[in-house]
Amino acid sequence: MNPAPKILAEFGVSAPELVEETGLAVLWKVCRADGSPAVLKLYGSKGMRNEAEGFRFLAAAGGPAAKVYKVTASAALIEWLSGPPLGDLSRAGRDAEAAAELVRVANGLHASTISEAGYPRLEDWFTALFSLTVSAGASEDARTNIFRSQALARRLLADPQDVRPLHGDLHHSNIRLGDRGYCALDAKGVLGERTYELANAFRHPRGAPDLVREPERIRFLATFWSQEFQVGRRRLLQWAAAKCALSIAWRNGGRLGKDPELDLLGALLNAAEG
Repeated sequence: MNPAPKILAEFGVSAPELVEETGLAVLWKVCRADGSPAVLKLYGSKGMRNEAEGFRFLAAAGGPAAKVYKVTASAALIEWLSGPPLGDLSRAGRDAEAAAELVRVANGLHASTISEAGYPRLEDWFTALFSLTVSAGASEDARTNIFRSQALARRLLADPQDVRPLHGDLHHSNIRLGDRGYCALDAKGVLGERTYELANAFRHPRGAPDLVREPERIRFLATFWSQEFQVGRRRLLQWAAAKCALSIAWRNGGRLGKDPELDLLGALLNAAEG
């Protein structure tokens, strides 16, 4: 069913074409009054959750970020990025090019000074990891690595460096090619250490499980991104491991049994401590 005429009129758009349905929203390609395309994102009963602050971040960051035209309590109108996601480069064997584009976008997002007011704090996100328990059926390696991750995350959060508003979910699927080059979208918006911005990208792109687990790739990204983003190499790897553990905690809902990324977590922990 197409968006209600009232919603289309509110945003000044027409000619809706269904693009995608996610767990939170339905995305429509629409036509703005000036004839340019845009994406109308309509949220369901769960609301925007943490994406509301993400729109605020994208609008404040500017540069290589999808333009945000209008946001209400249950919908958003943003720039149409017509090209493929950045992950397609990696999956096509051009991972080094993708790494360069990703850090270029990250630097562009961080080029502006953004007010810290109103953003959730990164330490609040990590409550899910600190409260994670491990079931009796989990392997000893899984148990050990979760405990290592919890201790690591506590150390990082106790000594934050260069805290600022972040995209919060910057990775290959949340960067897409448009008329202005690769631009970020689907931000979460969180206040935390700048180094964290690249942490989630070590786990991506989706659909390339062997690639993201290659020790050489992990070392390359750590060296290249730390130089280009001007952050500590070891600390970047530590945040990558902590974010992997946080994703595992979110996915398992408070109690860990098995998880497909436990081996990746071990590899990131070993790289961070090696």
